[in-house]
Amino acid sequence: MIEMFLKEMEQEAQTTRKMLERIPEDKYDWQPHKKSMTVQRLATHVAELPSWVAMAINTDELNFAANDYVPKLVKNNKELLHLLEKSLAEGKASLEKAKDDILSKKWVMRNGDTIYTTSTKGEIIRMTYCQIVHHRAQLGVFLRLLDIPIPGSYGPSADENHF
Repeated sequence: MIEMFLKEMEQEAQTTRKMLERIPEDKYDWQPHKKSMTVQRLATHVAELPSWVAMAINTDELNFAANDYVPKLVKNNKELLHLLEKSLAEGKASLEKAKDDILSKKWVMRNGDTIYTTSTKGEIIRMTYCQIVHHRAQLGVFLRLLDIPIPGSYGPSADENHF
């Protein structure tokens, strides 16, 4: 399973890099709706998510009530891509050190006494990858609305000539 997770991380990283590289820095404050994240916040979230793999492996829970999370503030695409590479390195290093048996250990996401999920560490890693794809797709919609050509993910996009 570890080898599968490592391979998937690298495959998804390639697509994520292509998406993040296309973000126009002058659109960082844009948001399609008042309830939506800004481009900057969404892109930062996408870049941070691979670090959740390390969190899943190295901790037994995330308690939002006990964690003063402050999103990273990136000012440009160079910083954004650096954050992605740092997050990927953290996740990859934790996976490379892990053994498959850790994937079946329990992991809890909570806010104080309110438990959101009790899952295995392997399920949390899988959910993290799903979150990356989900939020990257949201970012693709944002870019489409801004008339920015989007890259293909699992094949060419409608913006690529060979589609």
